[in-house]
Amino acid sequence: MTQDQTPTRLVSTENKVTLEQWRALLAVIDAGGYAKAAELLNKSQSAVSYAISQLELALGVKVFQLQGRKAVASAAGELLYRRAKQLLEQAERLEKSAGCLSVQVEPLVKIAADIIIPPAVVLQCLAIFAQDFPDTRVEVFESVLSGTEDALLQRQVDLAIGGRVPTGFMGEKLVTVVMHGVSSPDHPLQHLGRAINYEDMRQYRQIIVRDSGQYRRRTEGWQEADQRWTVSHIKTSLDAIRQGLGYAWIPDAYTHEDIVSGRLKYLPVEIGAVREVTTYLTFADRDFAGPATRKLAEILKLHLPKLCSNCTEL
Repeated sequence: MTQDQTPTRLVSTENKVTLEQWRALLAVIDAGGYAKAAELLNKSQSAVSYAISQLELALGVKVFQLQGRKAVASAAGELLYRRAKQLLEQAERLEKSAGCLSVQVEPLVKIAADIIIPPAVVLQCLAIFAQDFPDTRVEVFESVLSGTEDALLQRQVDLAIGGRVPTGFMGEKLVTVVMHGVSSPDHPLQHLGRAINYEDMRQYRQIIVRDSGQYRRRTEGWQEADQRWTVSHIKTSLDAIRQGLGYAWIPDAYTHEDIVSGRLKYLPVEIGAVREVTTYLTFADRDFAGPATRKLAEILKLHLPKLCSNCTEL
């Protein structure tokens, strides 16, 4: 080699930190210590401690500070924790997706369906689906509001039917749900002799269906009555309304028979008597969806709007 020649520097493309070391980092922070993290990971405490020391050595940063006998994440550790959590979630999704590619027809399809769409309608679509995929199991998660979004974000389902599409997902419009305020015919709000306003409704009990999301972060519509009862399903809300215990806005698909028979009446509201909610069909991961998941999506898009329309034909 001549003096004017400089040696070529080889740049390593190998990752400095393994996924197992990142898992150790998350476990120690989540568990609040090495001993509990070792239990979570089913490893010895020394193995977890070694993984963390190797991670710190590779990155050149301290990820923990000892406070007494407790390991507390440093500022750098907190930042790495957030990034590592995303990395591990992506790795798990990739492994799951790759596994789907090796299976011709997936044995299980999971779907979250907001109960704003009557479960009976979803079941009719599943009956059509079963004709083509009789051996594929189906799990239906009946959800409310943000519970549907959580199921997608946490990758608990393959498909979701709900009123909102979470950031980062693409949904297709499915059906617009029409809702009316209803009560029993003998409810005081039906006998004021005039159109009622929000101040009138504030004085009587409102029946509300609880958000099934992990953090129950969403509400819909007017919920300002001085007295409110909260239930977990629209059918429970309907039972309460039929008994004259309150009023609520309920999808027409649930109430049309009661309206026709006279068991329920629409509230004579001067403003906001009718509400409309657009629902969407969303894939958790369209690119890696198997043939059964795609077929179910096609059936839902084709048949569910017609079935919902039939529910409200008076």
